[in-house]
Amino acid sequence: MFTVLLGGCATRQPSDPCATFFTPYPDHYSSTERTAHNVAFLDAMVFYRAGEHDKAVEALSLYTRSKGSNSIALLYLANSLLAVGKPFEAELQLDHLEKSRLKGTVDENEWYTLLCWVCSGQIERAVPEAQRIGSLKQHTYAEQARALAEALDQ
Repeated sequence: MFTVLLGGCATRQPSDPCATFFTPYPDHYSSTERTAHNVAFLDAMVFYRAGEHDKAVEALSLYTRSKGSNSIALLYLANSLLAVGKPFEAELQLDHLEKSRLKGTVDENEWYTLLCWVCSGQIERAVPEAQRIGSLKQHTYAEQARALAEALDQ
C-alpha cells in the first residue's frame, strides 16, 4: 500500500497520493476590504497565500477561536494543517466546519476530508469515499475523486 511520511505534503514522495492530489484550497479573500471584524483573518491569509502554512496554522488557529470568527477560516486552517502534515488535526477542523452554519462548503468539506484520510494512510476508508464522490455528476471534485480512486486501487 502507501507509506505515510511525517511532515507536510510538500516533503512527500511524488508517487504518494497525498502529494499528488492535495492542492491547498484557493484563497478567495485576497481582495477583501479590511474591517475591524476581519483583520485577523486577512492577516492570517497573507501567510496562507504565501505558502507559509506553519504560520498560517498559528494565525488561523487564533482567529478561529475568537468570538465572531468566520467559519470559512476552518477550511483554510484545515488546508494549512494538511500542508504541514497534520491530517488528523485537519480533519477535526473540517468536522467543525461541517457542524457550522456555513452554507455552500459541502463539496470542499467532503474532498478535503477524503484527502485527510489519504494523507493519514486510511486508504481502506478513502477508496469507497473517493468512488462515491467520483460517481456524483454535480460534485465539484468528482473528476479528481475518480482519479484518486483509480490511483488508490493500483
